[in-house]
Amino acid sequence: MPAKIPATVVTGFLGAGKTTLIRHMLQNAQGKRIALIINEFGDLGVDGDILKGCGDEVCTEDDIVELSNGCICCTVADDFIPTMEALLARDQKPDHIVIETSGLALPQPLVRAFNWPGISTKVTVDGVVTVVDGRAVHDGQFAHNVAAVDAQRAQDENLDHETPLSELFEDQIACADMIVVNKTDLLDGSEADTLTARLKSESRSGVQVVKASMGALPVDVLLGQGIGAESDLAARHEIHHHHHHDDDEEEDHDHEHEHGHDEFESFIVTRGEISDANAFAEQVADTIRAHDILRLKGFVAVTGKPMRLTLQAVGPRVDTYFDQPFGDAPRHTRLVVIGEAGLDQAVITAALSR
Repeated sequence: MPAKIPATVVTGFLGAGKTTLIRHMLQNAQGKRIALIINEFGDLGVDGDILKGCGDEVCTEDDIVELSNGCICCTVADDFIPTMEALLARDQKPDHIVIETSGLALPQPLVRAFNWPGISTKVTVDGVVTVVDGRAVHDGQFAHNVAAVDAQRAQDENLDHETPLSELFEDQIACADMIVVNKTDLLDGSEADTLTARLKSESRSGVQVVKASMGALPVDVLLGQGIGAESDLAARHEIHHHHHHDDDEEEDHDHEHEHGHDEFESFIVTRGEISDANAFAEQVADTIRAHDILRLKGFVAVTGKPMRLTLQAVGPRVDTYFDQPFGDAPRHTRLVVIGEAGLDQAVITAALSR
């Protein structure tokens, strides 16, 4: 059976920077063919117009689909599922699907929809990414412009007008596999660290909390989490069972996006053969936990095994499998380590080389 196509759900309040994050991802897709589904409301497809300017072969206008007939959680059967089925029926299928939810849509109903017959065998939820406005959340506001959010909620009688933003925020955090604290350029270092630590303490075990400015995250960090969130719904329960949704015209502060990834770094660790694959996987997991590594991936040479061992780790979860013979290639172990800036490369290299 062909491998399932991974899908990433990007959620977060109005103005958190979801569109900016996705645009940056498209501009730095490293050759991945990405299909994008945007769920928004109103007559103006603001996010769609912004993102259709990506102008790259990895994401053409045909790869961007806008759902503007209502909140995904209310229109799964009528809108979202047919869109997914049409996407999967294409001759040239995407490498990855990214779904941007509307500003106050909860991610849980959308994740649940991936168990729908017809798509459950073809697509899996790679991960749920919740984007937060670091400055606003630090100040206890949760959204850059609370009055604008409330005004837009008031325009639709079907929306929940009573639930405080703080409680909706809890639902988005409860579903997240990764929390992106965006706009950290508007915080000083101690404020950003304090907020990151707080969000980590309020989220499920294993959820990664990363800092970003202008939505600039490396694609290797944002995509490829391999969570399978649709099979893990009990762990990401909804605190509130309401229909929350809103228009998501981003009001991100205006900056150019060619800032690179100064907040992140990566380096390569090379070592010889290892004797015990299971023990080495534990060694990798221990090193990740000790040094807060976001991703670790590469190929491992195991003594006595003609096949190379592929190793991929997201946080402390390590997956391994033998993929192909080494053949004439050198029998080296080569690992790429990815994390936020400040990794102690010497100590990590020593820990992985024991």
